[in-house]
Amino acid sequence: MASRSVWSGFVRFGLVSVPVKAYTAAATGGGDVSLNQLHKGCNSRIQYKKACPIHGEVPPDEIVSGYEFDRGRFVVIEPGEVDKAVSDKTIKVAAFVPPEKFDARYLTGRNYYLLPNGALGQHSYALMVRAMREAGRYAFAQVVMFRSEQLVLIRPMGDVLVMSLLSYEQEMKGTAEFDAELAEIKQATLPAKEVALAKSLIDTMSAEPGAFDYGSYRNTYTDKLAQLIEAKLTGNEVVAPSSPDVPKVASLMDALQQSLALAKKGGAAAAAPPKLQAPRAASGAVGARRRRRKSS
Repeated sequence: MASRSVWSGFVRFGLVSVPVKAYTAAATGGGDVSLNQLHKGCNSRIQYKKACPIHGEVPPDEIVSGYEFDRGRFVVIEPGEVDKAVSDKTIKVAAFVPPEKFDARYLTGRNYYLLPNGALGQHSYALMVRAMREAGRYAFAQVVMFRSEQLVLIRPMGDVLVMSLLSYEQEMKGTAEFDAELAEIKQATLPAKEVALAKSLIDTMSAEPGAFDYGSYRNTYTDKLAQLIEAKLTGNEVVAPSSPDVPKVASLMDALQQSLALAKKGGAAAAAPPKLQAPRAASGAVGARRRRRKSS
């Protein structure tokens, strides 16, 4: 089933406008196994009902939004009024910056694919992608989405533009509260041999360009949770896996030396995090439910 766009408008830089549609980059459901809250004893599902203190439970079509301008006094804001007041459908590029100048802590984890909106936008879209890719630049921009003005980062990924929502500076916690601890860290004495060994270990464990396989990493928590549910459904005993043996080391220097020796012995492949084998697909009730969620 083809994806549905969640937003449409224009990317504007200078006098150039690129008509685009935005599609969520996250997979539907993310493959997660969701648990419900139940009433202990009778296992009835807990319900969350929206209610008015005067009239009791209220249906969705009778709920409106409002701003409390004084204690207990509200001004009602209709959705149509918001759309009229904020009707701009433009992703306004403020600046292009090199990737190394971007602070990744501002990423919120919400990503969208931007695709050309119609045949007329394909040429300008292709031009923007190629120009950004060859210039090695990301675009910072602002756009009104989801009834809020969002700060976004636009990056070329192959032939596609990826738009990531960012946190504003005022939404981020600063590091001032850690100043005392950081001051102590700065005063720490680091022996030259430890620094050299740590750098050697990093070099040995570094993946070659193009060799890092991001797709080999899976959310194994979800797979193990599905296995737990299947085990309980079939009446099997839940057994905790045995803990792996942790090598004993006497000191940081000893740990560095042993780690470097193991990394060199196995080469880069052994030093890098092991590839995770894809667990078998969940079967039974959990597998069927996950497949239904994915196809819906």
